[in-house]
Amino acid sequence: MEQRFEGSPRAMIYLQGRRVHRTEVYHDWGLRLQWVIRRNGQVIATVPARADASYEHPDAAPGNYEIVLQSWKYVNYRKNPQGEFTDSRFIDISNQVSYTV
Repeated sequence: MEQRFEGSPRAMIYLQGRRVHRTEVYHDWGLRLQWVIRRNGQVIATVPARADASYEHPDAAPGNYEIVLQSWKYVNYRKNPQGEFTDSRFIDISNQVSYTV
């Protein structure tokens, strides 16, 4: 059975203080959702986002933080010699929010 991606998943995220919240994911494919947190442009954490619609990153180190919601887009199991997927990947499905500590 072939998996069909009908529509693109979308959600809006917003900040309340340092806590980020997400709306319902429209056209949800039912695959993994994750928060991606960057500090000064470097990814410092990826956190599962399906079970809880909000998240507050505990790190309070000074810097510029950016958060985006991503969903896994499965295409196939093809991998390169390093064991990384070549076609399947995480895609951004929300706007990006930022704050400064």
